[in-house]
Amino acid sequence: MYKTTFYIPRMDCPAEEKLISKKLRSIPHVKQLEFNLIQQELIVTHQESDISEIQKALNSLGMEFQIKNDSFTTKQLNLLQPHITSKDWMIIILSGVLAFSAEILVFTTHLEKSPLIIMLALASMLVGGRETFIKGLRSIQYFTLNINFLMTIAVLGAIFIGEWPEAAMVTFLFGLAETIESYSLDKARQAIQRLVEVSPSVATVQIKKGSWQVKSVQEIRINDIIWVKPGERIPLDGIVLKGRTSVNQAPITGESIPVEKNVGDPVFAGSINERGSFEFKVTSQTNETLLAKIIRAVQQAQSERAPTQRFVDQFAKYYTPTVVIFAILFAFLPTLVWQAPFYPWFYKALVLLVIACPCALVISTPVTVVSGLAAAAKRGILVKGGTYFEQGSHLKAIAFDKTGTLTLGKPKVTDIIIVKKDFKHDILQLAVSLEAHSEHPIANAILQYWQTSNSLRDLFPVHDYETVPGLGLVGIIEGQHYFLGNHHFAEEKKVCNEQIEIALAQLEKQGKTTIVFGTQYEVLAILAVADTLRETSQHAIEALHQLGIKTTMITGDNLTTAQAIAEKLHIDDIQANLLPEDKLTAIDALLKQYKKVGMVGDGINDAPALAKATIGFALGHSGTDVALETADVALMEDNLNKLPYFIDLSRQVWRKLIQNITLSIGIKILFFVLALLGFASLWMAILADMGASLVVVLNGLNLLNFSESETHQKTTS
Repeated sequence: MYKTTFYIPRMDCPAEEKLISKKLRSIPHVKQLEFNLIQQELIVTHQESDISEIQKALNSLGMEFQIKNDSFTTKQLNLLQPHITSKDWMIIILSGVLAFSAEILVFTTHLEKSPLIIMLALASMLVGGRETFIKGLRSIQYFTLNINFLMTIAVLGAIFIGEWPEAAMVTFLFGLAETIESYSLDKARQAIQRLVEVSPSVATVQIKKGSWQVKSVQEIRINDIIWVKPGERIPLDGIVLKGRTSVNQAPITGESIPVEKNVGDPVFAGSINERGSFEFKVTSQTNETLLAKIIRAVQQAQSERAPTQRFVDQFAKYYTPTVVIFAILFAFLPTLVWQAPFYPWFYKALVLLVIACPCALVISTPVTVVSGLAAAAKRGILVKGGTYFEQGSHLKAIAFDKTGTLTLGKPKVTDIIIVKKDFKHDILQLAVSLEAHSEHPIANAILQYWQTSNSLRDLFPVHDYETVPGLGLVGIIEGQHYFLGNHHFAEEKKVCNEQIEIALAQLEKQGKTTIVFGTQYEVLAILAVADTLRETSQHAIEALHQLGIKTTMITGDNLTTAQAIAEKLHIDDIQANLLPEDKLTAIDALLKQYKKVGMVGDGINDAPALAKATIGFALGHSGTDVALETADVALMEDNLNKLPYFIDLSRQVWRKLIQNITLSIGIKILFFVLALLGFASLWMAILADMGASLVVVLNGLNLLNFSESETHQKTTS
């Protein structure tokens, strides 16, 4: 199978999607079509490598296109330029002047069919309706029921019964609404495309010591050294090597306050160097920067249809043909069966044709979802699909991992208790030798402690080293089996006695994490480490409670330590001493209790629980690649205050979706009834229908400026 992505500038309405779909599905080797109206992309899955037949089909529909391949970049399109130009506005204004002139002459002379009035109306239709009629004729040619087909039939029908001024007014109003709608959709498009423009295209690179050259970012490789001056945007991700500065990371992580950067600190492509020049070493090439990943994920997320969007698509599929059949029956049945006057019923049928188009309904959901994605991305929240807004709006509880999530995950050694005083080797040296093979934050803390106090002493070689997930480590040193792990692991080894239990309990009551080191026969030492809470943890938990979300901590740490942390944060429930599979069971139980449950984690051991939860949240900076890949939402700044913001935004997206769907369907029903009663005219129907499209688009776009609710705004300041 092959996949080809087409950029189609004129594809920005469900009408074009339907026409293209019908045409391409007639090609035998085309197997699947994926449309993204906001990005104006079409992804075609096809069996044959030759795409000439697909290209020919698009050309026959009058659809200009570009093929997006590896060398294609979004910047080539200059999509920040609006699709609607001043020329388009002038055409619509001229069409409106001609249509209103015809209506005024009818009102003053009562001569609806005078040559002057017909000439003005015809001129208005030719000026303002050219695109509509061309598209309509193509739709008639392929018998595709879309808005252009319905509008063309309605206008021709109005001309047939001699309603020239009304036909002109309908053409003008439709053209005006289409123009405003395209302009509004440009805003949604630009919100995403501005992310692309954030990163500079060139950078100052070190050629040799003391010698610098400006190069394209495409030429820069990992480990190259870049020099950034005050006021410049940082071109790629990297680590500061020299200098000290303050960086505005708002475009990437959503942080409102500039962040101080010193030697060893990470910097991100697209962020702004506010003061002081510095040098940094490149760690990611242009297509793998944090910014590139955000752009890629947001663009992919747009094509992920949310459940509401799938419902709307299915509804529209059956709604339009049903109303068109009704219109045909209304046009001819009363006259043929009951000898009713032809003109009134034919006119009602034309009004029904205008009502039949579900344009407002279909366009409302993608615009709302994309606006939500853009609002989240602006604040450093990466949402992998519109469906997670709907699920996020219904979350009742959120479970948190402790280490590296609620805490910084950078513990420090606080206590070392040597239990076996007369052992043949240095016990701490043995413990560190075993721990040195692990990448766990606690292992790093112990190793760092050893290097600070005993940096000149070599560690023992370890044989048959093994990690026991959720418990600890085992290995052989100098022919002796050793273990190092948590309290639960020591109890499994059956080496704990009353004295050991008392010592562990005292340390754990202080909120410290305990590590037991020993042989298969006895405990040799107890180590304790303490982690520090994230600065945002307490604020985030408080804000979640204000939003009515229950909070749970699920951790592999011991119960006493977990309780000490939970009390500080006012977390509702605690589950401790959990292995990765136990965390999965805990999420299962929460799902049975609350139905919709989120999980926040950062490590490999959190991945199963992240996948099982309704929504998995991963920390973008400190999270492992596995956690980020598994999660549905990434908090790019490791700021837990982003979590209540996401819940608030999700609820607002859901409200907008419901508002837009209710408004669109409500207007259809209202005008359906008015048409039956004879109170709706053609121009009123088109004004209401396209007016509804405009209202739902603007309502969705309103999300671009969404900020936290007042209930938790103070906690994030």
